[in-house]
Amino acid sequence: MTTPPATRDPDSQALVERYLAHVRVHKRLAERTQVLYALDLQKLQALAAEDGVPILQVHPHHVRRWVAQMHARGRSGRGIALILSGWRGLYVWLGREGLMAINPVVDVRAPKAPKPLPKALGVDEAVQLAAFENEEASPDLEARDQCVVELLYGCGLRLGELEGLDALASSQARGWVDLEAGEAHVLGKGGKRRSVPVGGPALKALRHWLEVRQAWLSAAPEPSAALFIGRRGQRLSPRQLRARLRQRSLQTGLATPVHPHMLRHSFASHVLQSSGDLRAVQELLGHAHISTTQVYTRLDFQHLAKVYDAAHPRAQRPGKK
Repeated sequence: MTTPPATRDPDSQALVERYLAHVRVHKRLAERTQVLYALDLQKLQALAAEDGVPILQVHPHHVRRWVAQMHARGRSGRGIALILSGWRGLYVWLGREGLMAINPVVDVRAPKAPKPLPKALGVDEAVQLAAFENEEASPDLEARDQCVVELLYGCGLRLGELEGLDALASSQARGWVDLEAGEAHVLGKGGKRRSVPVGGPALKALRHWLEVRQAWLSAAPEPSAALFIGRRGQRLSPRQLRARLRQRSLQTGLATPVHPHMLRHSFASHVLQSSGDLRAVQELLGHAHISTTQVYTRLDFQHLAKVYDAAHPRAQRPGKK
């Protein structure tokens, strides 16, 4: 709520105008930024006027109460953080002008915004992507790209773990796939090694790709030990792998472009939905702490809630039509 100008402290208004002139002339901030600063300081004046406090007499307890009020009225944590940033700048300037002994905003923090849930594909979408065959693409590129999708979704690998795979095991290899054992050995975060099972479709795609890869290497001027290579034999970069996956997801007809970590999230969510074994998912993903893995229980609950809403005859809840 914006307080009418007549109820504001005229001395406070003059100080705000001086500060905005300072921002405009000396900092030369963008016009849009200046407008946002002005709105933030209007909010400060309105809240201070409600409490009958001139801005030079604002203390941290005032600011904390105003933060709580804004949050209770529905302002997001990020929005409050931006407002506090505008206020903080004013009080830094007032301190430099010798008008304030302390900055009442300096130690006040906005409420933490809830962490967004990781994006995961539905089971049908993930299977659609994994089973997709691009008949218009080069058979060689198709073999490689299909293998990439199968290992990302079938093993829950990070992009860096996938990019680091070599075709053969060696003491220098960051990772490799053991075809006989059906296991991928990868080097994860913090230099931790782990082994994850590789399913039948991924092994089939991998064998096909290895045949193509060998043909590429025989003609490559820069042969590499990497599992996933370009036509010149060089290891594919993370950027190239991301671009190929994005392109493939769009060709598949999925509504959302897919990035590698989305397939990792999909792997974890779908395994948890089927097994309910959070500890096993933690081991498969290589998480050091179970708390990191617990985010997938929230994804799993969202899935169950959607099934409930769609299927149960008594699922209609207040506000849901």
